[in-house]
Amino acid sequence: MASQMKALISRPLPLFTSAAILRAAMLIYGLWQDANSPLKYTDIDYLVFTDAARFTFSSASASPYTRETYRYTPMLAWLLYPTTWPGAFWFSFGKVLFAAADLLAGQLIVLILQESHVRMPTDLACRYASIWLLNPMVATISTRGSSEGLLGVLVMALLWTVLRGRVVLAGMLLGLAVHFKIYPFIYAPAIIWWMDEERTAKTEMSRNQRGMNRDGRDQASGLLGKAVAFLTLERITLALVSLVTFLGLNLVMYALYGAPFLSHTFFHHVTRIDHRHNFSPYNMLLYLTSALPSSSQLKVESLAFVPQLLLSTVLIPLVGAKKDLPVTMLAQTFAFVAFNKVCTSQYFLWYMVFLPLYMPCSSLLRSPRLGILALTLWIATQALWLQQAYNLEFLGLSTFIPGLWTTSLAFFLVNCWILGIIVEDLGLSSERKIKDG
Repeated sequence: MASQMKALISRPLPLFTSAAILRAAMLIYGLWQDANSPLKYTDIDYLVFTDAARFTFSSASASPYTRETYRYTPMLAWLLYPTTWPGAFWFSFGKVLFAAADLLAGQLIVLILQESHVRMPTDLACRYASIWLLNPMVATISTRGSSEGLLGVLVMALLWTVLRGRVVLAGMLLGLAVHFKIYPFIYAPAIIWWMDEERTAKTEMSRNQRGMNRDGRDQASGLLGKAVAFLTLERITLALVSLVTFLGLNLVMYALYGAPFLSHTFFHHVTRIDHRHNFSPYNMLLYLTSALPSSSQLKVESLAFVPQLLLSTVLIPLVGAKKDLPVTMLAQTFAFVAFNKVCTSQYFLWYMVFLPLYMPCSSLLRSPRLGILALTLWIATQALWLQQAYNLEFLGLSTFIPGLWTTSLAFFLVNCWILGIIVEDLGLSSERKIKDG
């Protein structure tokens, strides 16, 4: 049985077929549950997406922001236009799209594992990619109607183009990803820091610039000389292209939808105080803030960004980017989600897509006992929180303190411990030899 399973996940065709069948089965089951159970399979966010798509195309002057709680780029509503057509099949179009995005992200994972920095054989790359493709949590979230799979494609495509040295395309993808969902901006510092001369000097212009930079360093080894040497052609190109792409998309959306686009897509996330379905330790503070608004200028929903951004955009990129870019991006994402003031299950997909790239050099895999312990604690602390949330929302019991708050702290501490393991593992991939295991 084990050998058959190993053979199944070692070849692209059976692996991706199994991943597609898994998602198709969950889509069909979701239709049945929605029709027969008071507890719906379809995520409430999907109803927001489809309502926004319907509002967008209802008239020439319509806007997706007519739908309350739509906090996304209009591009998402545009993509879901077929859901406005009559019939259950077309209503599920978005779920199919998100599930297909999972598969495309899986293909990009395989390509990244086969890149020159790893050179993993196809069978082994497929086995690691199965961590994403056959993950029931990933499949469930996508087939319930969460759009995070689209971000998985954009982020994996960004990483693949960076590793391939396709700087202009990488800049365009980075700008698009940040427009689509703000958080991918955290990858810019890591990518910029990773793009030193040895990794990117492939063109004649780059080689000429490298020679000039070395001559300059011989004459000016001080701070100014190092700053000049840092400004390589590739780094400048990536920054400019991503900025132009991001601003260009925003200008188009602003021209179409005006101030509501900026308010709902970007500004809302600075002051949001969502406290429902929120694993974050800030959960209780946000709940109290929503009930008892403060007149203070220093509000927790704004200050929460300080430790989060310090870790994910400064400290982790500086420590790890030059050692292992994919694992650094995992650590950045893990820190960003763990320290975010709003932490929901959908956000876990932001870092799960990096797990196949991390596991080959992971202590969690080299030491099965450590891996099992980490997975058990990660799941158990979530389950404890969900049990408290169930008592609150379905049974009407007050479980805010100590229940929800202490379980949120427990989950946060487990995440911090796992983040420490990931950071410690940075750089090991450059020392290991890939073995066909």
